[in-house]
Formats: sequence, C-alpha cells, structure tokens
Amino acid sequence: MTDALAQILAAAAQGRFPPPDGSTTVVRQPAARDAGVLAFTAHSVVFTDEDPRWVRSVLAATPGDALAATMNPHFLSALLARTGRHMNTIDLLTVAPALPGAPEPELELREIRDPEHPRVARAMKFRDEVRVWGTGDGDGVLILGRGVAGRWETAIEVAEEARGQRLGERLARAARQLVPDTVIWAQQSPGNARSVRTFQTAGYRPVGSEALLIAG
Repeated sequence: MTDALAQILAAAAQGRFPPPDGSTTVVRQPAARDAGVLAFTAHSVVFTDEDPRWVRSVLAATPGDALAATMNPHFLSALLARTGRHMNTIDLLTVAPALPGAPEPELELREIRDPEHPRVARAMKFRDEVRVWGTGDGDGVLILGRGVAGRWETAIEVAEEARGQRLGERLARAARQLVPDTVIWAQQSPGNARSVRTFQTAGYRPVGSEALLIAG
C-alpha cells in the first residue's frame, strides 16, 4: 500500500492518527472501485476523485456539528448523487494485529475454492484475492480479501443455530492467524452490537467510522 489513503490506514493501524484538529483531508481514490469517507477522532478523510473544492463547499454548507459533517446525511447524500453511487451503512472500522500459529483444529476450516459459491461471488464484488473457509459442521464462514487501498479485511458468518457458542469469536481470531500481513481489518455495523462485541473480544480495536460508496 503506497497511495495517500493506504499510508493513512497503515499509520492508523499502528495507533498513529491524523491530528484531531477538526479538519478534513481529501485524497484521490486508491482504485476505481473504492470511494468513501473515513472519520477518525476530530479528523475525517474523504477519498474520491471528485474536485476537492466541491467536497469542501458541500461540507461548509452542511448543517449541524462541523466535526461530524462528513458523516452527516446531507453531505453523504450530496456525495452519492454527485458520484452516482450508493451505500449500505456507516460501519465501525476495526483493526487487529496478526497472530502467529494456526487456527484451532476444532474449527476444521476447509477452504471453499468454488468461484460460483454465493459467499465467494459476493465477496469478490468488494475485495480482491478473496479466500473463503467454512467450518466442518457448516455453521461458520470466514472470508479474507483485499479491500480499500489494498488492506486485508475479514468478514465472518455464523448460522443462527450456532449462536452463543463463541464460534464468531473463534472465527475472527482465526482470521488473525490466516491473514498474510501484519494486520487485518474488519467492519461492523454499530447497531449489530453482537458483532461489535465479537470482534472486540477477538482482539480487534475500533479506529473510526467508514462509509463506503458502492458503484453500480
């Protein structure tokens, strides 16, 4: 990762954040697929190929708290209309260092190599170099892939009947052991408190919020 956004993310993963001075940094998209907004403590990063002057003019006209302007529906709606994109939600962005060793054998993780598998096909819309594993009992799925600015990201799924058995926590920790990098990222919807707790118990720490703009 060498572009401006990648450098910001790499620093944040090490606990070095942009200055909390209430300002907004506007950088180019790291790739045609990836556009959006990151909000750290009192500092935001908008990554878009739109004119930075336009971005700042809309932010200046956004009502409410200036510190929260980049995540305000007024600004996000204008950005979506301008880019012709859509978004799903504002996520909590978390990161964890990689762990040595292999996932616990009790998980019986088996890699799913079928590109037509629904979870593989969906993941490939948002990430590159996607790899997907399923547990031997079919109750859990673990996804790895390169997302925004080339960062390694994970997502997990747990069958409803397997909830409450710490399977999600074990999968999230296994992702830290499988990632071919020094850190791994994950997003959770803030309203999904169960997912937030799962990842934090597995060692992921929150660094900010993120709104991804999806093309097509």
